[in-house]
Amino acid sequence: MTNPIIKGLIRNVSPDDASQICEIYNYYVLNTIITFEESSVSEFDMRNRIEQIKHKFPWIVYENQGIILGYAYAGEWKSRCAYKHSVESTVYLKKGEEGHGIGTILYEELIKRLKSSNIHAVIGGIALPNSASVALHEKFGFEQIGQFKEVGYKFDIWIDVGYWELIF
Repeated sequence: MTNPIIKGLIRNVSPDDASQICEIYNYYVLNTIITFEESSVSEFDMRNRIEQIKHKFPWIVYENQGIILGYAYAGEWKSRCAYKHSVESTVYLKKGEEGHGIGTILYEELIKRLKSSNIHAVIGGIALPNSASVALHEKFGFEQIGQFKEVGYKFDIWIDVGYWELIF
């Protein structure tokens, strides 16, 4: 069993974090089915994503000695105005940092920030299988509310997506 990382810091994201966030995210883009993007995201594009989200919803990073080990954010669920009280949540960890409790720390803080805002529903979409992500969501009380079969196609396989929801 690995020891949890104790000296980390959670802080709001900065556009200057784009390079490290790209490093984390692009591993998943290029090597896993966790995200349905198929091409690396540039630092420029990530900066734009950060700028678009951080003014409306929380985007936080877990940093240890200047290195971002994970991040979590909430984004718009759907663009129609009646969805304004619902968000989709996301968490990513740097490869090799799984199992240290960083995902739990990030999600706990993200959920705390969402609860104190005008958000009513948090939705987590999970490419399946992904037992670690399912366990993380269920740890915080998310309930599975649906599953779409074979809606993604990556690495020559069809991928299901399950949806988990947390209501405040």
